[in-house]
Amino acid sequence: MARMQVLLFVVLVAASVAAPPPSRYTNKYDGVDLDRILKNDRILTNYIKCLMDQGPCTSEGRELKRTLPDALETDCTKCNPNQKGAADKVINFLIQNRNNDWTRLVNKYDPSGAYQKRFEATLARN
Repeated sequence: MARMQVLLFVVLVAASVAAPPPSRYTNKYDGVDLDRILKNDRILTNYIKCLMDQGPCTSEGRELKRTLPDALETDCTKCNPNQKGAADKVINFLIQNRNNDWTRLVNKYDPSGAYQKRFEATLARN
């Protein structure tokens, strides 16, 4: 469950993909201080508003919105290990600390629950 939307936020915050190559997403944002973003309610809220079409987006936010559906559909196969780890971190943070936002994101980006089931199965194996 959590792994699905982390891909959303990982690709956003830690791996905000700018012009993804055919086989991999860009690593341009891999060095982003993810902890700083997660601890800053204003910044995190702005990213969530962007993803929910409720506020303006930075260039990274726009790229995330464009890339997120592909990342979810392909189980982040174009993500590098750093991006996958960041996705897990963001998902866990949202579930534990901002569950209402997590639920809203899941409802928007996975209304059928298809990706959520796949990620729950992956998490259960790990």
